[in-house]
Amino acid sequence: MRTDATLVTSPKLAHRIGFGALALRPSGSGVQTYVRELLTALDPLFPSAALRATVQCDAVGELPPRVTPSVRPVADGVRRMLYAKMPVRGVDLFHSLDVDLPVLCSGVTVSTFHDLAVFDTPWAFSKYRAAGERALLRDAMRRADVLVAVSNFTAERLHALCGRDAAVTPLAPAAWAKPPTPEEMRDIHRVYRLPERFVLQVGTVEPRKDVALVADACRILDVPLVLAGAGSTGPHAPAGSIGLGYVPTAHLPALYAAATAVAYASRYEGFGLPPLEAMACGGAVVTSAVGALPDVVDDGALLVTEHTVTSWTAALRVVVHDRDTADTLRTRGREVAATSTWTRTAQLTRDAYRSAGLRI
Repeated sequence: MRTDATLVTSPKLAHRIGFGALALRPSGSGVQTYVRELLTALDPLFPSAALRATVQCDAVGELPPRVTPSVRPVADGVRRMLYAKMPVRGVDLFHSLDVDLPVLCSGVTVSTFHDLAVFDTPWAFSKYRAAGERALLRDAMRRADVLVAVSNFTAERLHALCGRDAAVTPLAPAAWAKPPTPEEMRDIHRVYRLPERFVLQVGTVEPRKDVALVADACRILDVPLVLAGAGSTGPHAPAGSIGLGYVPTAHLPALYAAATAVAYASRYEGFGLPPLEAMACGGAVVTSAVGALPDVVDDGALLVTEHTVTSWTAALRVVVHDRDTADTLRTRGREVAATSTWTRTAQLTRDAYRSAGLRI
């Protein structure tokens, strides 16, 4: 890691910028949305710079036209990590968009931290995955010249773990997250044979998302629970839920808006992009008040402060049975989501680069 004195002397023009974008997947969500949308928003901010990104071969088409791909084979797990660790030369700045830093780099290094879940909720990961990811995170905390965090919460957790400050660059809804048309609303009911009233939760069925808690509340309220995403039709999906499996991104706005309530019963979030995207689409969102979520959703969603069936039943009851409350949430949710833009995220990211003494 370079000292602060080194970083602020003799500003250097950064005309060759590299990005570590191996996390980018075709039509992916979460971190993939961050990579895709940030690169698109950064492109016009650096009109005279040469931009290139390390990507897996099937994700080349996800890059903006002016970003030159450095192609690697499709891989995950340890193989993907090894590709990320390969030396990078010929750049003035290298920004890893998902933590991993190359073992050697010719320029200033920047690393984005999305969350510290492997430290804070190790029970949600396998023993070996948690250990491996903790090692990668610690390496980036130690070696990166600049740390970037996607929320104040993640920045605070970073400081607590390594004593370093991070530039905060809050995320924004993806470009597709817009209110649907009435025709799209009618089509989504027909395509998925949706019930007239239902609670929706979108995302992978896994321990941190606690779909079972929402299912228990829905049973008490006698309202169907619809799940969309990986595992929603598998053995770990709650009994009685309606699983849609993988849902194309193009269908999500109408699903969010068609739901009587959109639930997000997460136990931990470094940011929490799905609730913000649901709000942008006109969903009436009910979400856990954990991690970064209170800051992200502000007053555009109903926050549940206790992770219990009683609290979730009470919160969902208000939205499911009170049309005025639901309509207020839909309106306010869109307003809050509209204040978050990828242009602003890109500008804050550029400011982080400049904090390393670069002229950009």
